[in-house]
Amino acid sequence: MAGDAAELVRLRAVMLGAMAGQPVEPGPWQQEALAMLRARLAEPAPTTVAYVVDAPDGVGLAACAVGAVDLRLGGPANPSGRTGYVYNVVTDAAYRRRGFSRACMSALLDWFADCGVSTVDLRATADGEPLYRELGFAPVSHTSLRWVAGRR
Repeated sequence: MAGDAAELVRLRAVMLGAMAGQPVEPGPWQQEALAMLRARLAEPAPTTVAYVVDAPDGVGLAACAVGAVDLRLGGPANPSGRTGYVYNVVTDAAYRRRGFSRACMSALLDWFADCGVSTVDLRATADGEPLYRELGFAPVSHTSLRWVAGRR
């Protein structure tokens, strides 16, 4: 899987562009993401995985779903504290509407279940939301906020 890291970063740019409504500029983020993926995907007992569909023409990847397990403090709804997060679900434009993202997500959700994860979070685009709802995702009621260093 670590061998797919460069393609996973390429597909991440496709996904981020779809979320932003415009192409994402190349930059240092790509090298950081590539290094992280190569390291995390190569771990003997990985906490980050990627499920992929190879491009039908044999060049690169057509689709992927990347996720990770995070260990948080447990609570009544999730005693183990094991929580999943889906980072990347994307299908290259040339291969959409063939069920590739669904196949990748189904495999990723099975992996989460095998890891004892009972809660999985993700952010959805309007295009992706129907698939996630079909797979059992539902809106959460809490407010999501973000702190960014240097913004006070």
